[in-house]
Amino acid sequence: MPHFRSQPYAAFLFDMDGTLLDSSAVVNRVWLTWARRHGVDTQTLLASMHGVRAADTVRRFAGPTLDIAHETEWIAQAELNDIEGIVPIEGIGTFIQRLEPNDWAIVTSASLELATIRLRAAKLPLPRVLITAEDVRRGKPDPEGFLLAADRLGVRIDQCLVFEDSPAGVAAAKASGAHVAIVGGHVPANEGNFALPNYL
Repeated sequence: MPHFRSQPYAAFLFDMDGTLLDSSAVVNRVWLTWARRHGVDTQTLLASMHGVRAADTVRRFAGPTLDIAHETEWIAQAELNDIEGIVPIEGIGTFIQRLEPNDWAIVTSASLELATIRLRAAKLPLPRVLITAEDVRRGKPDPEGFLLAADRLGVRIDQCLVFEDSPAGVAAAKASGAHVAIVGGHVPANEGNFALPNYL
């Protein structure tokens, strides 16, 4: 069983963007371009989109005249075509290397194609269990993704530790019944069981 801060867990469940890798340069370029094209307030958009599926964000901010499917596809293609500046979170490579294949999974709001491209760009391994936007009916903050990951690993969710960095992700992890380690500074440290500045 993997251990974190001397506590054993059945498995670790990781969010991807902001938790395993930093894709903020790409996200900002793509989404700010989209927001400016459609007159969306950029500060409000950036404050609320982190950790949420692209389609859900587009649906929230698109005006009544916009085609949600078309705009979501535009975002998807723009993100797939841009990997400049994607880097691993400090220390994560060594952290993951210590884990067995059945010890961990990724639960991301990204599509399978985008997750694969970003993990490879950051030179991080693809896990045996990778839950993406296509695998769930409801994205974060719904806990469906984390529950599905635990099920595919064959472990109980209340014996898992989730590593998350976004309000939507933390809400999903808590709703699932897992323990939560907060990564980075987007969520107050006291929202989780642990606070993790980095993996070193």
